[in-house]
Amino acid sequence: MKRLFLLILVVLVLVAGGVAGALYSRAHAPYRGYAGAAQIVHIPAGSGSQAIGARLLAAGVVPDRYTYDLALRLTGAARSLKAGEYRFDRPMTPIDVVEKLARGDVYVVRVTFPEGLTIGEMATIYQAHGLGTAAAFERAAADPAPIASLDPDATNLEGYLFPETYEAEPDAPASRLVDAMVARFRDVFDARLRQEAAARGLNTRQVITLASIVEKETGNAAERSIVAAVYENRLRIGMPLQCDPTVIYALEQAGRYTGHLHHDDMSFPSPYNTYRHMGLPPGPIASPGLASIVAALNPAPVNYLYFVSRHDGTHAFARTLAEQDRNVRKYEIDYFRHRRPPEY
Repeated sequence: MKRLFLLILVVLVLVAGGVAGALYSRAHAPYRGYAGAAQIVHIPAGSGSQAIGARLLAAGVVPDRYTYDLALRLTGAARSLKAGEYRFDRPMTPIDVVEKLARGDVYVVRVTFPEGLTIGEMATIYQAHGLGTAAAFERAAADPAPIASLDPDATNLEGYLFPETYEAEPDAPASRLVDAMVARFRDVFDARLRQEAAARGLNTRQVITLASIVEKETGNAAERSIVAAVYENRLRIGMPLQCDPTVIYALEQAGRYTGHLHHDDMSFPSPYNTYRHMGLPPGPIASPGLASIVAALNPAPVNYLYFVSRHDGTHAFARTLAEQDRNVRKYEIDYFRHRRPPEY
């Protein structure tokens, strides 16, 4: 009996050792149990290690619960797993999977917001990248609190969501990305630029409003400071800005913009309509980039009061109305007359 008992004990030890060895090998063996190119696993906040394991197993990221549990023990990471979105796109060992969650190596989406966009246009990009709804982004951007210390008159974050490329976690609150965009604006519009603004007698809102107009009027780097000078010259002599992008912004906010400006639009009743109202509009009409902000603070030493598009990305500038009329005839009337198809 003693020999039999010892034999059984040896067999059990060998079996247990074999099982442990097999599990140990599986914990270090790359595994992929999902069919698509990639698998996204959402780990909710507050999830325990066993609940996390169930999600990883259901997603085909780990082969079984026993191997997952062994990976937890081998790494000692059972209490360190972090919530978030995780993307798996290649075979990984259970140990690597556990360590990925312990590092918090969450899946992020890179989203680029070009210069010159409104909150609404940024919201559309946000939704198109699968980060959430446009409405959620707009709600987050409607809260002016993040910029209140720089612009106490702000009613929303128009102009203060700095245009750049950001990394965002899917399903993270829209406010997290919005806060990061405002924080980046604060980094860019730093103490030095704020001092330059103060030296010119301008507050943050005035600088960014003018910069947003410059951003919308030209994409040509060499022209930004000249466009800024045109509007500064008009402000200085009490001349209406008569800026088409401000009218477009007013129409967009009212849901009235059709894609083209018409003569009647110039009388649209809005404080943003600079054909009807003197001075700068009430606030920014888009988010300007750094180059336009710098241009607003450093207008070119020119005495231009007018400009018209050459339809090649540049503008013709004029000092007098007579010069402007000649430019309009050349670059607007004659230009479109020559482009008009012949009538038969």
